[in-house]
Amino acid sequence: MKKLKKSGYNALIIVEDIGLLVIAISTVIAMSFEIVSMFKAMKVTLADLLLLFIYLEVLAMVGIYLKSGKLPVRIPLYITIVAVARYMILDMKNLDTYRILGLSGAVLILAIAILAIRYGHTTFPYDDKEDS
Repeated sequence: MKKLKKSGYNALIIVEDIGLLVIAISTVIAMSFEIVSMFKAMKVTLADLLLLFIYLEVLAMVGIYLKSGKLPVRIPLYITIVAVARYMILDMKNLDTYRILGLSGAVLILAIAILAIRYGHTTFPYDDKEDS
């Protein structure tokens, strides 16, 4: 029974690594498509740079997960803030006042969540021997 559990766990790790590899390759492909489109347009906009930044953050998140085996909670929050900012930049002309306030409030809540998580990690650090 113990051998079956161990082989099942190993199979899950293999599937997890394959999934991370697929995410990394897909991100690199999407990033290269964006770079090609910038070269074709002969123009780099702020929206393009923010999108490339999002791709880099996804790659960093995959790298951290592969290196440490832990999913960093703050990085998806950073990605979300950049995505909301990109949305606001791209659609600024079509956003009404209430939607801008709502999006700004969402960014503020995300920033507060990041601060709370960071405060919790520095004030109550994980014990290295704990399995969490």
